Amino acid sequence: MNDTIPPSRGWLSSRLPFLKPLCRHMARFPMPPVNLFWTLGACLMVAFGLMFVSGLFLSLHYQPDLSRAFDSVEAIERRVPSGWLIRSIHTGGVSMLFAALYLHVGRGLWYGSYKALRELVWLSGLVMMLLFMTTAFAGYVLPWGQMSYWGATVITHAVEAIPGIGHGLLVYLLGEDTLGGIALHRFFILHFTLGFIIATVIGLHVLCLHGTGSSNPTLDGPRPDRTTRPFAPFYVVKDCLAVCVFLALFAILIFFLPDLLGKLDNVIPANSLKTPADITPEWYLAPWFAMLRAVPSRLGGLIAASASLLVLFALPWLDRSPRHNATYRPLVRLGMGLFFIAFITLILAGMNGATPLWVWLSRAAMLVWFLVFLVLLPVSAYRERKITGSSTQGETP
Repeated sequence: MNDTIPPSRGWLSSRLPFLKPLCRHMARFPMPPVNLFWTLGACLMVAFGLMFVSGLFLSLHYQPDLSRAFDSVEAIERRVPSGWLIRSIHTGGVSMLFAALYLHVGRGLWYGSYKALRELVWLSGLVMMLLFMTTAFAGYVLPWGQMSYWGATVITHAVEAIPGIGHGLLVYLLGEDTLGGIALHRFFILHFTLGFIIATVIGLHVLCLHGTGSSNPTLDGPRPDRTTRPFAPFYVVKDCLAVCVFLALFAILIFFLPDLLGKLDNVIPANSLKTPADITPEWYLAPWFAMLRAVPSRLGGLIAASASLLVLFALPWLDRSPRHNATYRPLVRLGMGLFFIAFITLILAGMNGATPLWVWLSRAAMLVWFLVFLVLLPVSAYRERKITGSSTQGETP
């Protein structure tokens, strides 16, 4: 039998025959008439790529040791060639990534992208968000500055509030009663490993998306548009333009606004005997820090922060309306607007001191969070299903 491969078929495609159908599928993937918010996914992938590559470079020079961690970060900044740039890309990238991520999730909430048949797209995206949050928290500890140490101490000791198993679980996670060398080494391993896990989940997320197709934001409107266009070249050009704007903002943040990338207390080595005046996390973790602080009970704060995330996972079953787009759902439009305001309020509250004003604003924002998802959305869905006479979700946009 002659196993000679004709040159015209190509060396790579003859050995990986699935590549050509895959590339054809990606290029011809039908896209409905979506708006610019759909380009945030491409921006997220670019941001993650920059974080991944810069993180690999930083890991070559970082030393996860109590006596050397802070100095190794300083050495990267001052002695390693272009180390300041690589670290600025990494620290600035996390803010840009979370900004795009939260906007991406907000777009999904507004346009009902969590509904059938896209539950797996939504759930895989939320799992990815939790992994990003965990990775960011672990990375926040690694510089071993004052704010890194004390912020991590407050958040990790919230686990201790779990009845019966809290203290044992804390010791198991940290390797000792308090943050120390064992915990620092574990945070480094966790931070490094999660990058590869996130890359896998991104692939799963894209796979789920291509299984069901992208949602159509126009189908609930008075003039629905069901036309589709191939992903390439129409939406490739749009994504490239959005990525260029995203990278321009990224460059402005790194080169012109470097003071926004870190806290002044974190340029001081960690001191377990001196507590900072105000312990505040980075802005992308601030909403859940504000929840922990707003509830007098540590266990209550932990439950509230966890429930705020769990309710997002339950959205496909809480909102079973045949309508998707909040633009054409007056009650949901109001609720989503209040939720976005509440989310921003929690960010501001978490970044400021625990004054009575911010604590009460946090409580009000938490109340809005749960009322919107546990009361307003189910009630609105029930009314809309009753009006349309539909017991199941209608056509999936």
